[in-house]
Amino acid sequence: MTAFRLAVVQLQVSSDKANNLSKVRRLVKEAAGQGSKVVLLPECFNSPYGTSFFSKYAEKIPGESTQMLSEVAKENKLHLVGGSIPEEDSGKLYNTCAVFGPEGELILKHRKIHLFDIDVPGKIRFQESETLSPGNSLSTFDTPFCRVGVGICYDMRFAELAQLYNRKGCQLLVYPGAFNMMTGPAHWELLQRARALDNQMYVATASPARDEAASYVAWGHSTVYLADIRQQIPISSQRRDDLYAVTAMQQGSG
Repeated sequence: MTAFRLAVVQLQVSSDKANNLSKVRRLVKEAAGQGSKVVLLPECFNSPYGTSFFSKYAEKIPGESTQMLSEVAKENKLHLVGGSIPEEDSGKLYNTCAVFGPEGELILKHRKIHLFDIDVPGKIRFQESETLSPGNSLSTFDTPFCRVGVGICYDMRFAELAQLYNRKGCQLLVYPGAFNMMTGPAHWELLQRARALDNQMYVATASPARDEAASYVAWGHSTVYLADIRQQIPISSQRRDDLYAVTAMQQGSG
């Protein structure tokens, strides 16, 4: 792994898709001007987050939002992890992260594997599965600096996914996410630190900025964590593979 600058973009998302895309273009250019070579956008950067919005804002890939991402990545000569957008494909909707390289090429699509279905009586009920379908593959991509594993929000709760990315040689995990005002304070930072510590990897998360007037209020607090103790505590070489293993049932993309 070689040193590079990573930018995490936390932007205020509105119901105006064109305005959201304009903000992304401006902020990625600003990050590139400060030397960033990899830029991470938040979950649902082009639309409000909510089951009532997914179908209205859904796009094919390629489409309006991903075309903008391709152009911005090429203009600024960087790797752009496109947060996520609602994707429509063959009559199904997905929560999808598209990643573009410095020539504007689409490197991969990661469809959110674990859908956010939660029901806490008297506090919050949210069921992504009412409108979205889950993805079915792991997603990694290579940069000149390191190999990167991709998850989206609720994917971060599943330690096995991060462990598999570690086994695939990833040194950085990226999670565009939108934890809410209940799960955010309780688990957002804790989960990032846990994934970093468990796997001795960098972990970066990007959230939409908090909007108290939105129907779904994001916690915010985009963050980067590192557990940089690989030499002192070399757990990767101390695993007891003769006793246990975490195995992928399908080959991932990337």
